[in-house]
Amino acid sequence: MRTTFIYSEEFAKYTYGSGHPMRPIRLKLAYELIKAYGLLDLPNTQLIKSRKATEKEVLLFHTKEYIETLKKADSGEIPNDAVRYGLGFGDNPVFKGVYEWSLYSAGASIQTAELVSSGKADIAFNICGGLHHAMPDKASGFCYLNDAAIAIKYLLTLGKRVAYVDIDAHHGDGVQAAFYDTDKVLKISLHEDGNYLFPGTGFLDETGRGKGKGYSVNLPLPPETDDEIFVKGFEEVVPLFIERFKPDILVTQLGVDTFRTDPITHLNLTTNGFETIIMGFKKLGLPWVALGGGGYNLSNVARAWTLGWAIMNDKIINDELPSSYRESVVEFGLKETSLRDKPFTITGSEKEHMIKEVESTIERLKKDVLSSSPIR
Repeated sequence: MRTTFIYSEEFAKYTYGSGHPMRPIRLKLAYELIKAYGLLDLPNTQLIKSRKATEKEVLLFHTKEYIETLKKADSGEIPNDAVRYGLGFGDNPVFKGVYEWSLYSAGASIQTAELVSSGKADIAFNICGGLHHAMPDKASGFCYLNDAAIAIKYLLTLGKRVAYVDIDAHHGDGVQAAFYDTDKVLKISLHEDGNYLFPGTGFLDETGRGKGKGYSVNLPLPPETDDEIFVKGFEEVVPLFIERFKPDILVTQLGVDTFRTDPITHLNLTTNGFETIIMGFKKLGLPWVALGGGGYNLSNVARAWTLGWAIMNDKIINDELPSSYRESVVEFGLKETSLRDKPFTITGSEKEHMIKEVESTIERLKKDVLSSSPIR
């Protein structure tokens, strides 16, 4: 198993501004923890420095007009037409280097696609990727360039069939929209129900259009969903649809804003459920492009993606965080000493109701989507 980790010190040099939940420093903390465990010094692992995407590459998905405006925003000054493109307010602030930072994210995701599609790596991981909300002509949900869509567009130019699976708490609306009318990309998203969380999409009836009918699969989950319920949904839906689709390459968005201590979502996952899901991806045995995603608790991001990278490399690592790492993160207010969370589960009538709801949703997916889908 040959694995590649894509990283650059540039990832963490930018800021969305004081008080914004998206903090690029989380990427450096994840990298440092992975390094502290020795997971970048394995015999079949390589560390590659991220490159910036070219304009030609980002135009595989985004419009020329939007990119020109994003270039103007790179100075840190809000362009006159910013509002038209979703820039300069709320979720998507304009900050110095906003375009350059986004180019690093997109470039790293293209690198993972290049490595995996060429056979130079079996698994490649870009923790700066997974910015799945950006639309062709608009920034959205902390995302300026949709690196996942760009990477998949690149894979399609090579004639690859791609399965994209998104486990972020937020629905992967940008990626779904990018490939809603094609049968070359299977999109599966497990996320908190859009009635309760941004972007308010990802419902059962969003199954595709035209040739893409039946190739978009959404499993909305109720607030408070725990490891058991999320894993149940994953195990009953993801392998089934992927087996039918028979993709050449797996692309995953591994957001960890699903965790119970995330400050902006309402799910109850822990590292225990996350590990099970990552092992589920690994068991699929497909060439694997792994991308990061959401996650707004710094400790969760570092610990979960370290566990994920360990599983990708078939390594079991100690639960006690390395002392060198613990000392280095004190300034960020991180006090955890354990890599893994204690198990957590919802109990009582609330749990029973949630299980019934999710089971019903899964059955509807199998009946209404799989049974009528061209991939059956």
